[in-house]
Amino acid sequence: MDRAKVEKISKALADATRLRIFEAISRTRRMNCGEIVSMRGVTPATVSHHLKILNEAGLIACRRQGQFIYSEAIPETIKAYTRVLTKISSGKKPGRQR
Repeated sequence: MDRAKVEKISKALADATRLRIFEAISRTRRMNCGEIVSMRGVTPATVSHHLKILNEAGLIACRRQGQFIYSEAIPETIKAYTRVLTKISSGKKPGRQR
């Protein structure tokens, strides 16, 4: 994972609303937009914006099933991100991994 990807994930998770949405998606197998909107204080427009950023960071995948779009967490992204942060915190220079 390169530095740009680490920065993109860090920025995506730095927002409190996005982190809350990501946590909710991660706790379930998948969530549709309506389920995410039903969380307090999250409008449909806000959900759409935050899902786009989480998707672009590679943290979630969005799939259409019928008339609904479901979001699923991508655990591999978090595992790779954690490995890079562990290397950084131990003083090692992270290599380019995928």
